Amino acid sequence: MNKIEEAFQNKKAFIPFITAGDPDLETTEKILYAMQENGADLIEIGIPFSDPVAEGVEIQQADERALSAGTTTDKIFDMLEKNKGRFYVPMVFMTYINVIFVYGIEKFAKRCREIGMAGVIVPDMPFEEKEELDQIFRRYDLDVISLIAPTSKERIKAIAAEAKGFVYCVSSLGVTGVRDSLSQGVAEMVREVKKVNDIPCAVGFGISTPEQAESMAAVSDGVIVGSAIVRIVGEYGRECAEKVGEYVRSMKAALG
Repeated sequence: MNKIEEAFQNKKAFIPFITAGDPDLETTEKILYAMQENGADLIEIGIPFSDPVAEGVEIQQADERALSAGTTTDKIFDMLEKNKGRFYVPMVFMTYINVIFVYGIEKFAKRCREIGMAGVIVPDMPFEEKEELDQIFRRYDLDVISLIAPTSKERIKAIAAEAKGFVYCVSSLGVTGVRDSLSQGVAEMVREVKKVNDIPCAVGFGISTPEQAESMAAVSDGVIVGSAIVRIVGEYGRECAEKVGEYVRSMKAALG
């Protein structure tokens, strides 16, 4: 069993997201510890990018703040390497394909392995082009996480059949962001995945309240929350770690 599978073992997983370097990497370090200590089962770390096409306003602004603070991919790697062994919750990067290509696929995968990352999520990489990345990451024992959306329809089974780690189920159409109501098609997406692959399915995009988390966890194996956390970081800046910890604790409690 790999680290990602362990995150879902005998429980509903709570998966918070944070943009690395927002407002600076020292604060990111504190946030990661706060998430870990307050019940996060797996953590997504966003590598800031100048053109984050899948993101809503909150995460776009977080990327801008992080880049303005001088955050780079190497600095993120260095911060995580410094803390290797102290972070015991599995972590995956959320980033765009251009970031990996510019860094170098093999070099990126090697660094991920060295610092103990469990995998990567690449929202702008088409399923049909996944193999080039996948074969290199597999050599370093890293999972490339697959995403499915309500529009995936007949492609869901093909994507699910090759999925590793967990499947990221996009709960609604459009970009990330806090929403009042979530797609009712999530349960159907999860059922379609499970028909071909007994792999954990976690739901993200738009979940922000304990009530939403509870309802999504009822039809899936875990819940992913990003924009609501990034909003807290934007509001409290360098004093945000404790507030983020409180939020993670309340969301994890809602999953039972």
